[in-house]
Amino acid sequence: MPMRVLIIEDDLDLAKVLESLLKKSGFACDLSHDGEQGSFLAKTNAYDLIVTDYSLPSLDGLNLIKEIRQDGRNMPIIMISVRQGLVDKIDVLDAGADDYLNKPFSPDEFMARVRALIRRPIYLKTDPFKFHDLTLDVSKFKVSRANKNIKLTNKEFALLEYLIINAGKIIARDTILEHVWNGDADLFSNTLETHIMRLRQKIDCHGKKLIHNIAGRGYKLDTQP
Repeated sequence: MPMRVLIIEDDLDLAKVLESLLKKSGFACDLSHDGEQGSFLAKTNAYDLIVTDYSLPSLDGLNLIKEIRQDGRNMPIIMISVRQGLVDKIDVLDAGADDYLNKPFSPDEFMARVRALIRRPIYLKTDPFKFHDLTLDVSKFKVSRANKNIKLTNKEFALLEYLIINAGKIIARDTILEHVWNGDADLFSNTLETHIMRLRQKIDCHGKKLIHNIAGRGYKLDTQP
């Protein structure tokens, strides 16, 4: 059964291009050209991936993502936009997007981002991972610290999962990008740093600092640097 993608894009030409790229790679695609319809489709159908523009009629991409996440939908979401600002990217990631792609972009870059989001490491361990007072349950897509539930985006969850699996070890930046982003991330972008920042705000606000930046070496999850 092919993976199913929802494309929410009001530029009809771009929507057709994205649809063609995805279909050539074996994806089944649904198209929506406004935010309200896109939100309805996302909440009433089972999609493996959503691609949405920021600027949309009736409901913008930022609020569309918020509605999808509030409905409990956890499929990966790629936001595409002409907006270049770091604040815009942070707002979108915090709303629940897993990736942010600036226009214009190449077909190869778009498909690389798609492949990065639909491939997640699968570990044989199914019991919840626990470290200090932090618990991550892969099967239930749940994270809690000190018995307080924490909502994470798909990418934040994957990043925390990799950190907790390697708890106590210093992991190089490039190694994290290779495993969590499957090597498709731009090594010179601030993608990882932005996700680490958001993860810290959600995880470390509940107790002792656990996510540490080891200058010149990488990151680690530990009770001390």
